[in-house]
This record gives sequence, C-alpha cells and structure tokens, in this order.
Amino acid sequence: MPRKQFDLIVFDWDGTLMDSTATIVKCIQAAAKDLALPIPSREQAAHVIGLGLGEAMQVAMPNIDPKYYPRMVERYRYHYLAKDHELTLFDGVQEMLQDLSQQGFFLAVATGKSRVGLNRALNAAGLLSTFDATRCADETFSKPHPAMLQELTRELGQDLKRTVMIGDTTHDLMMAQNAGSSGIAVEYGAHPVDQLMACNPVFSARTVPQLHQWLNEHA
Repeated sequence: MPRKQFDLIVFDWDGTLMDSTATIVKCIQAAAKDLALPIPSREQAAHVIGLGLGEAMQVAMPNIDPKYYPRMVERYRYHYLAKDHELTLFDGVQEMLQDLSQQGFFLAVATGKSRVGLNRALNAAGLLSTFDATRCADETFSKPHPAMLQELTRELGQDLKRTVMIGDTTHDLMMAQNAGSSGIAVEYGAHPVDQLMACNPVFSARTVPQLHQWLNEHA
C-alpha cells in the first residue's frame, strides 16, 4: 500500500526518543560550576540541546572567555558519562519504532550527539539495528543547517519532500524547513511549545503515543 506523505522518518535523539533533557541541563550547569563560571539557567541550557557540543556551550554561555569552551565540553562529558547509564527511552518509543519499521518506512536519526555518544546510546537502548542511517553533529554541519537531512536522503536514495523530521527543538524544525522537508514537533522535550509552533510543524505531539497514532494515520 502506498504511503500517504512520507517514506523516510528522521528522529532527533535527546528529548525526542531519549528522556535526557533534564540530565543534559544539569550536566551543563555542573560543568559551569566546576569551572567557577556563571551557571546558565534551565532555559538557557535547554535551548542549546540539539546543537553540537562545542557550539552548544558557546550559545549557552556567550559571555565567557573563549578559552573555557573546550574545558566546558570536557567537564560536561565527565558529568554526562556518569549519568549516561541511567537514561531511558520515553514510554512508547520501542513500540512506535518497531511498528514503523514493520510498515516499511525508512527510519533515521539526526542528532547533536557525537558518533561515539550516539552509538553508545543506541547500543544501550537495544536499537543498533533499528535505523537505516544516522547522522551526528561531529560528522557534518550542526542543526539547523540542512546537511544532516540532505546526507541522509542521499544515502538512502530518498526524496527530501517525502521526508519528515521529528524533534523537540526549533533547531530540528528549522533544519527541516531549510532542507525543504516537513517537520513534526514533540512538546515533551527541551523547547517551549510556542517556539515550536512558530516553526509551523505539520503536527505537534504531546506524547509519544499521540505521535505514534498520528504517524499511523497520516504518514
């Protein structure tokens, strides 16, 4: 049966599939505290989720001496690795991915994580063989540049117009716009709903089961 709109469904990782937003925020704040730097607010730290790590630190803390950015990344990684094993997928993610895969959709991940970090997370979640392709921020341009989606569609022989990007941040939705793809927002992650809606997603899901249902009926 031909699919309605999309052949390729691309997911963000942190805050979309993995329940990691609060942990990332706390690790950014802990890194700043370690270096006796001004500690970003929850909103400042959450806003940069989805960007590559180096860029994220610069956006979260724009007014510090640039020499501290590499040390912020180093301390962030230290704190995140200590908590990495505690992170879990959002309820319903496993079932949704399994169902979409069985329906024959191409599935991919586009993330601000590093390749090492994503592979570790995929392995821990038992999802290493679930996705047809993945792109990380240390392999290409960071969101919202369209390169991740352009490269994923090229690799899988897909059409950007029949590709949808699903994410919890404006970085994800702007990347979709910049690539000429559709975007779906999830409201349970890092960015406020009003900011997500300003990016004109084709749908906005309050929960994973609601996202799953919409994809089954409309994708």
